[in-house]
Amino acid sequence: MKILIIGGTNFIGPFVVRHLVTMGHGVTLFHRGNTKAELPEVNHVYGDRAQLNDYKSQFESLSLDVVIDMICYTESDARMLLNAFKGITRRVVVISSMDVYRAYGVILGQESGVVELPLTEDSALRSSLYPFKDMPQRALNVPADYEKILVERVVMSECELPGTIVRLPMVYGINDPLSRLSPYLQRMDDKRDAIVLLDSIAKWRGSYGYVENIGYAIALAVTNEKAKSRIYHVGEPETSEQERVSKIGEIAGWKGKVVSLPQEKFPSDWNFPFNTEQDWFVDSTRIRQELGYSEIVPLEEALKRTIQWTRNHPSIQMQPLVAPWLLDYATEDAVLKQ
Repeated sequence: MKILIIGGTNFIGPFVVRHLVTMGHGVTLFHRGNTKAELPEVNHVYGDRAQLNDYKSQFESLSLDVVIDMICYTESDARMLLNAFKGITRRVVVISSMDVYRAYGVILGQESGVVELPLTEDSALRSSLYPFKDMPQRALNVPADYEKILVERVVMSECELPGTIVRLPMVYGINDPLSRLSPYLQRMDDKRDAIVLLDSIAKWRGSYGYVENIGYAIALAVTNEKAKSRIYHVGEPETSEQERVSKIGEIAGWKGKVVSLPQEKFPSDWNFPFNTEQDWFVDSTRIRQELGYSEIVPLEEALKRTIQWTRNHPSIQMQPLVAPWLLDYATEDAVLKQ
């Protein structure tokens, strides 16, 4: 197959590229050329996603079978994608997020109630749109009109150009721009005797995915015709945050323990701003049964590789969007002494 990837040079994209090339497919990347990545032999078309239509004749000459859009964030992005590739390719695959689900709106406090889990691809979506528009800081600097619900709606409603949606979990691993393990790993490497978690966070369960496994799942959705007009999500078996941190510690060689304490033990400004009564994990049976997906990197190896990368890149720190107190050792010590 001849495949074009829009984006593809940052965190997840290089793994998608490597899997597709290993499978024997021809890959072209459309990107600005600003990010250097270690990639196998692929073709490049340099340009800005905001001007996709200006490259239609160039795309047409590639005789494309599938186009993957890694950076389709807004409704206008989705419409631009379809306008640029209708009549040029047979299918588009768009990367989405499990933030489309109503459960995420409950976590943000934008919707009421508690959603029954695990989430399936048919679970209810958020009724409130633009979840990040009022946030002073947005993870990865996504635009204020970021909305994967509208992206999906546009892509899946175009009968002349079939689409496939892959909804991603919280992705960790090599080159993670959020360095999700670093707040915990730094405390472990600083030889802290204990890592203190609010009870509500310790019990919270979410879906994660290792970047190489996520790249493989996307590659399967791109290359399998069964994925036409289908929505998939993918994720490791859910685990509580306390279990996850303990596992990281075990693999990292940490001798301390994870301590879970109630809210009243902590200062008032240690109040996590999300509704942790709502868990956020998925059932990934569909992609496993229909496309034959399974994790090619086991969990322990995935965490081992991520720990090694995180230790080798100490300058990359998780953005303190919601918990700037994560490394406040003095307060942690005071809480433990109560």
